Amino acid sequence: MRMFVALTPPIEALEHLAEFWEPRTQADAEMRWVDAEQWHLTLSFLASVPERALDGLEERLERAARRRRAFDCRMRGGGVFPDVTRARVLWVGVEEADDGAHLARLAEGVRASCNRAGATPEGGKFRAHLTLARFRLPQDATRWVRVAETYTGPWWRAEEIQLIESHLGQGRGGRPRHDVVASFPLGPA
Repeated sequence: MRMFVALTPPIEALEHLAEFWEPRTQADAEMRWVDAEQWHLTLSFLASVPERALDGLEERLERAARRRRAFDCRMRGGGVFPDVTRARVLWVGVEEADDGAHLARLAEGVRASCNRAGATPEGGKFRAHLTLARFRLPQDATRWVRVAETYTGPWWRAEEIQLIESHLGQGRGGRPRHDVVASFPLGPA
């Protein structure tokens, strides 16, 4: 199974972000915008989860979530991957209210839990962001970064993480379809 563990902002925060970006989504035919309903902050990407690992994965993720308390954050600023001269991905950043490292510690705990459950995480160093769009070809994205840097969203409370299965090509317009498999509240039960 192709899965990921994510933190999904509440609908109000997502609507605020969508309202900011909506006038810009038609500006460049060389971009594929992610559907707003699929915006999430990936804590761990799991390209191939064996069926036999699923129960253990859920148990470990529940424990990892209980070890972290809920916290306040907002979407703010943004950038591109891999760099502004060869941009492939446009993203919005996520910042924490108390300048803490809640997200980094949560991602570290989630990734360790996935690994111990036999669902090896993929990807590089964690960077708190939501992917907004993908460029069809690498390009200079200076103007997009300037726009992203002006965004500041409302504060919201991160209270749970989700284990999500991704079905490639089964969503609207050939995009992935995402199904929430389980949710895990942050903090002690």
